Amino acid sequence: MKNTATRDKLIETGAELFGQHGYNATGINAVLKTCGVPKGSFYHYFSSKEEFGLAVIDQFAAAYDAQLAELLEDSTTPPLERLRRYFAAGREHMCNCDHATGCLIGNLGQELSGQSDTFRDALDRVFQHWEQHLVGCLQGAQGAGELSAAVPADALASFILSGWEGAILRAKTLKSVVPMEQFEAILFQQVLVPPA
Repeated sequence: MKNTATRDKLIETGAELFGQHGYNATGINAVLKTCGVPKGSFYHYFSSKEEFGLAVIDQFAAAYDAQLAELLEDSTTPPLERLRRYFAAGREHMCNCDHATGCLIGNLGQELSGQSDTFRDALDRVFQHWEQHLVGCLQGAQGAGELSAAVPADALASFILSGWEGAILRAKTLKSVVPMEQFEAILFQQVLVPPA
């Protein structure tokens, strides 16, 4: 158990530092110093910084995936209300981190997609998986008659995720959740409309 705890501690610290400073600006020594783990332990678990970065992405994605499932797949709540809860959770996170970190996957996507196909592919897989949670929720809304089926659920999901990630970036830049609120308001007023 101790070995797993050390690996998890490294990954958790890496996620925190990548979120604050970015992947390129975070050295392995900074991770080791922050979590108090010797260098030999790092290389016991990871052969390179890239492998470590991919492990951070995988662990973060798995944890966030569980949150998405809880928010977007709760069959006791109407689908569009689930979507509103998803946005509310995003705004709450942005306030809790004082608009500093935003979305780790979005941050790494902006930083690394042009530098490494390995990272680009890993990050794209995460985004695609997140989109599938949105697709299920939107299909539920269409099936319940809450939402027009004029635009396919997969296209809507892609649009929502792209727009929301952009709103998160703007919220970080402005140090305000206003861009997130504006995105959500326009989305529900103009895009996610009931059948005519």
